[in-house]
Amino acid sequence: MKSLSVFRPNLNRPSGRAIAAAVRATVNSQVSDQATELAQLVEPKASVAKESPLDSQVKAAGLESAAPPTDLALPVGKNIIAIGSGKGGVGKTFFSITLCQALASCGERVLLFDGDLGLANIDVQIGASVKHDLSQVVRGRVTMAQAVTPYPASGFDILAGSSGGGSLASLSPTRIAMLGRDLVEFAVNYDSVVMDLGAGVDRMVRYLAGHAGRRMVILTSEPTSMTDAYAFIKMVMSDDPKAEVQVVINQARTLQEGEKTFAAIEGVCERFLNFRPQLAGIVRRDRRVNEAIRAQVPILNKFPGADAAIDIIGIASRLRSQK
Repeated sequence: MKSLSVFRPNLNRPSGRAIAAAVRATVNSQVSDQATELAQLVEPKASVAKESPLDSQVKAAGLESAAPPTDLALPVGKNIIAIGSGKGGVGKTFFSITLCQALASCGERVLLFDGDLGLANIDVQIGASVKHDLSQVVRGRVTMAQAVTPYPASGFDILAGSSGGGSLASLSPTRIAMLGRDLVEFAVNYDSVVMDLGAGVDRMVRYLAGHAGRRMVILTSEPTSMTDAYAFIKMVMSDDPKAEVQVVINQARTLQEGEKTFAAIEGVCERFLNFRPQLAGIVRRDRRVNEAIRAQVPILNKFPGADAAIDIIGIASRLRSQK
């Protein structure tokens, strides 16, 4: 007759309740860590750290920019406004186009310079037909003046880049500097030149931004946008500690959300760069922006009363008052 085995519980095996408690503890710990990290970004401390938590994110994302062009003299155009973002997809080109139209509506002579030399798309976004672009200027086929395309529908001129032009994206530092000097000289023909930079902080962005008298960075409330905007600001300040950098919060659900986003980036810059950027303005999220882009019509032409349009008009007005 077989003897019955006696069941003995495994005292080393956690119970269902213990497992659930461990999961809750892990989740709570992760939330606490995230909250602590956010607090470290925006709350002041008695001792200032040498490196921001965003610096490590910048490095991890490969956003460390090329060495500054110390061997090249970079003339600066005081009327040139460089629009950067670090991250793509935050509405930088839309903002640049609308800012140009808002300035032009005030009677200014305005040039929109497509500084995204590898993936230019300004002419596509507004449905403009261009005969010449910067690739022909670089090759010496036309002058910068000959490459300008008037855009009478919005009252400003366009100097288009070259979409998919790999040769422009890989220009040598010397050739980039020459292009920048040519732009500074040509800019005297305008009251304002808005330079729509490419995304990121690569060599092309760094050199072109160095020719601008004023830099603006566009960001949203997304963490990746915050990291990339910080990388752009850090790049500018490392090249020119006296630079003027202004922040535009785009796609904000409310003005209050925009103010909180600006407070976060301002706090990080003040603590780790010893610099306080200025708030140029907040642009509210507006579904009519995408409608205007799909229609390839500037928003001030299609929806002049849209929230985003009104916000950018306000930014343009403040820019004019600061001249």
